[in-house]
Amino acid sequence: MGEAQKGLLSVIEKLKGSSEQEVRIVLLGLDNAGKTTLLKSLASEDVNTITPTQGFNIKSVASHGMKLNVWDIGGQRKIRPFWKKYLENTDLLIYVIDSADKKRFEETGLELSELIDEENLKGVPVLIFANKQDLATASPASEIAEGLNLHTYRDREWQIQACSAVSGEGVQDGMNWICNNIVNKKKSEK
Repeated sequence: MGEAQKGLLSVIEKLKGSSEQEVRIVLLGLDNAGKTTLLKSLASEDVNTITPTQGFNIKSVASHGMKLNVWDIGGQRKIRPFWKKYLENTDLLIYVIDSADKKRFEETGLELSELIDEENLKGVPVLIFANKQDLATASPASEIAEGLNLHTYRDREWQIQACSAVSGEGVQDGMNWICNNIVNKKKSEK
């Protein structure tokens, strides 16, 4: 069993104690950031045959009465205006950044900032995966966090997690953070 698969299963195991039956996660980021690779890795699917997402992918994993629904929405510029149509009832936002594509840091920062301001995401925890850390040109997660001014996000829980969707490295840590924050958010809503 791959590390990413174990991560997803451990999240489901911890979530099963929650009274909520479904968890809605929206997975966003610019095109070529690695969103679909991350989703396929979590679903234990082959990550060697990824094509750009035209529209969206949905993966649902059921275990012990819990259903984790992950919506992977394309990041091409022409699709981004439609992102907000998928945000209603979101329990957690995962935002994926290509850590090696420094030329697009400003663009991805603007998109993330716009998402954070969306009414449907008010107070929703955000996990930023600083993906492609396996590449020599990748910026460290701490540098990306500083560049994105994440410290200014005071109305929600957030975490930046260095990872490689291809190798699965760092994915487990991100999944643990997701689990803890969804469980805490659900408890506080009761």
